[in-house]
Amino acid sequence: MRRTTVLALILAGAAAPTSPGRAADAAPALSAEIRETAESLRQNALSGSRASEWIRSLIDHSGPRLSGSSGERASIGWGLETFKTLGFARVRAEKVRVPFWQRGVETGEVTAPYPHKLSLTALGGSVPTPAAGLEGEIVEVGSLDELATKNEAAVRGRIVFFNKRMRRSVDGAGYGETVPIRGSGPSRAAKLGAIGVLIRSVGTDSNRTPHTGSLKYDEGIAEIPAAALSNPDADLLERLDREGRPVRVRFTLGCRNLGQADSANVIGEIPGTGKSEEIVLLGAHRDSWDLGEGAIDDGAGCGIVIEAARLIGALRKRPLRTIRVILFANEENGLAGGKSYAETHAAELDRHVAALEADLGSDAPIGFAWNAGPSAERLVGEIAALLAPLGASQVTSTGAGGADISRLVLAGVPLFSVRQDASRYFDWHHSANDTFDKIDPVPLDRMTAAVAVFTWVAANVPQPFERVPKEKRVLPKN
Repeated sequence: MRRTTVLALILAGAAAPTSPGRAADAAPALSAEIRETAESLRQNALSGSRASEWIRSLIDHSGPRLSGSSGERASIGWGLETFKTLGFARVRAEKVRVPFWQRGVETGEVTAPYPHKLSLTALGGSVPTPAAGLEGEIVEVGSLDELATKNEAAVRGRIVFFNKRMRRSVDGAGYGETVPIRGSGPSRAAKLGAIGVLIRSVGTDSNRTPHTGSLKYDEGIAEIPAAALSNPDADLLERLDREGRPVRVRFTLGCRNLGQADSANVIGEIPGTGKSEEIVLLGAHRDSWDLGEGAIDDGAGCGIVIEAARLIGALRKRPLRTIRVILFANEENGLAGGKSYAETHAAELDRHVAALEADLGSDAPIGFAWNAGPSAERLVGEIAALLAPLGASQVTSTGAGGADISRLVLAGVPLFSVRQDASRYFDWHHSANDTFDKIDPVPLDRMTAAVAVFTWVAANVPQPFERVPKEKRVLPKN
C-alpha cells in the first residue's frame, strides 16, 4: 500500500462514531427484498467463500509483484484469465505507465564500537550506495521533530538513525504516527548534510525481517541512500548508542531506478440491469513489494473484491447497477493506477455512485466508514445493522476509501470502507513474512461477507448515496 495515503483514508479509527439512529422512527431506507438478499449473501460468504482460493492463485502464479517486474506483468494475465473464467463481463486491461525500481544487494554491519551484522533492506525508491558501501557515525533521533532541533554540525557527514517504534493498535493508528519518517526522513536528513539514513522498520513484529516501503525525495535536496532495519537490529543500535560511545555503521544498497515500464489496471464487471450505466466500484491493488509474496498486501484485497462480486454474479437476480471490479497497478510506489483511472474515466465519474477499496489484509471487519452527503447517513445506518452479525456495526464518518480510489473524491464520488482488525497486519506488512500462511480463511470470509453486503445494497437502492459535498472534495494530506 501507499501508506501515508492509506492511513488517512482507511485507518482513521479514532474518528467519533456517527449516530445513524437519529431517524430511527422513519421508514426503512432498504426494502425487504434488498435486505433479504443482502442477508443471504452474508450467509453464503460465511459458509465458506472462495476468497482464499483467489489469493493463493494470484501469488502462486505471479509471485512478488513490484511495478515493472516479471511477477507484476504475470499478474496482469492472471487477472484477465480469472475474470474471464468466472464469467465477468467487459474484461480488459487499461494501460498504465509505472515506475520501475529494482532492489539489489543489501548488506549492513556495525563497525564500531563492536562488530555486528545488521539485517536491513532498502526503502523503495532509494538511490544506491557507492559499490563499496557507505560508512559513517550514526546520530540517533526519535522523530522528524527531534531531527529539526539538531543543528547542521550535529548531522553533516553522518548517518541519521530514526528510532521510532510503531505502536500496535487494532485500528492501525500506530502506522500513521510512524510512517511519515519513512516517507520524509531521507530528505529531511539530507537537508542537514546527512550522507545516509537508517530507520527502525515501520512494523510491529520482533523478527529480523525488515519492512520496506516508499520514500519520497524532495526536489532540490540531495538524494541519499535510505534503508530500514529490522526491529531487533534497531534495538541493537539503540543499546549501543546508549553507552555514549560513537557508533559507526556501514551499509551497501545495490538498488537502481530503471525509469518507466508498461503495466495495466485489470477490470471486470458484473453488469447491471435497470441502471447499468451507474457504477459501484470495488477496488484492490494487484502489485506488491518484492520481499514476500504479497499475500496480505494486497492479495487479500484482490481475493475479497473478486469473491464479493462473484457471489453477487451467481445470484439469480441481477444487480440494478453495474459492479466494476478493478485490480489496480502501482499502489505501493506511485499510485499510477489510481491516478490513471481517475483521468481516463473522468467523463463518467458522475455515474460512479459508490467506491470501496480493500487493502488492509485478511483479518476480520470491525466497522464501517463513509464519506458522502449527509442524507446518506440513514442508509449507512441500515448497512451497519446488516454488518452487525459480522462485528462491523460501528460507523465512522471519516477514514473512508483507499489510496487507489482517493482521487475519486474530487469528483464527489461517495467513498466507503469496511474497517478491519489491524492488530497483526503490521507484523508482516512490506516484509519477507507477507506470505500465504498468514491468510486465515475464517476472518477473511467475514470480510468478504461485509463487502458483498455493502456492494449489493449500493447497487440496488432506488436512490444512490448523496455525493460528497464540495467542501469535502479534497485529497488527504501526504
